[in-house]
Amino acid sequence: MAEENPFVYGEIAGAGAFANREAERDRLVRDLEAGQKVFLISPRRYGKSSLIRDVLDRLARQRVITVEVTVAASSSYVGFLEAYAQALVQAETPAARVRRWVGELFRSVTPELRLESVPPGEPRLSLAFPAVRTARDTARLAAEVFALPGRIAAARRQKVAVALDEFQAIAAFDGGSVEQALRAAVQTQRTVGYVFAGSEPSVMDRMLGPRRPFYKAGPVMRLDKIDPAVLASFVEARFTASGLRPQAGLGEAIVDLGANVPYDVQRLAHETWDDVRAAGRRTAGLEDLHVTLTRLLGEQHTVFEAAWQRLTLAQRAVLRAAVLDGGRGLLSAGARVRHRLPGASTVQAALAALVRQDVLLKDGPRYAVSDSLFREWVARATC
Repeated sequence: MAEENPFVYGEIAGAGAFANREAERDRLVRDLEAGQKVFLISPRRYGKSSLIRDVLDRLARQRVITVEVTVAASSSYVGFLEAYAQALVQAETPAARVRRWVGELFRSVTPELRLESVPPGEPRLSLAFPAVRTARDTARLAAEVFALPGRIAAARRQKVAVALDEFQAIAAFDGGSVEQALRAAVQTQRTVGYVFAGSEPSVMDRMLGPRRPFYKAGPVMRLDKIDPAVLASFVEARFTASGLRPQAGLGEAIVDLGANVPYDVQRLAHETWDDVRAAGRRTAGLEDLHVTLTRLLGEQHTVFEAAWQRLTLAQRAVLRAAVLDGGRGLLSAGARVRHRLPGASTVQAALAALVRQDVLLKDGPRYAVSDSLFREWVARATC
């Protein structure tokens, strides 16, 4: 039987493929079990969703009822409320008891329920509120849905942990009233822990600021980069455990090329592992990594070129300068002369636009390209 690639990207990483984060994981488990309302802030690609899934799995083994909803997956406020209610109702509930359970939970609104078997023999609940049409109807529905975790905890006499991932998307629903309604509900639910997780730090910071409903509502956790030495050791250990011998420095090179971003590191390691195995070799080295990088850049060329063409000339110049100078000192006179950049105010506006578009990420005093492959493409394919 073929050996399985030990590196995971583009999906939730299971416990075996999960690198480090022990301290963050243990803290989240403790806080959620204690009914805390935690705000988890992380740039994209740092492993936030994988961390949340791992924490919920651990809590479920401790008989905590767990619920996970991605807010950004909903296209409307009512759609989010339906998805949230469906996840809550299904939590630890046998399909045969769903209708009775729903009748016990909802007080002023009646959902439309449909049990489907997809695939056959595996019932799946579909829940909707077709009668909700006005703003008043929606507000009444929100009050019911936001109260559900507390009612479920009381009815089951169990603790509940709720994860609302990509939480920053909730700000687009019905102005600030959604935040106010949710805060009013969760602050009374002593046996329900919440993790409100967001991957747009600037938006999350504004949501937690003064005069916003969630100001000082709970502890804030920020995911930082993993110690590069720890991540490099993890990469080499995974290669070794899978039967491929990594040459000295391979883990360090992958972490450096992937900018120490967990997603990018896992991607480079995964693709290098595949290429080495396909070549029938049992040793992976730096040359293999660069062969894989060249292949990936060729495969992504059309996508990256389209992304480059969508930028204004000023944004292209600033992005290339950020790549070549490591994202530092871009407003300085020296950098503007060296890279033929426009005036400082235009550079500042271009940087802000690139951050909004998730092309650049503000990382302390520097600007980092969000996708390490795109960074390498800009360095090699543009001038």
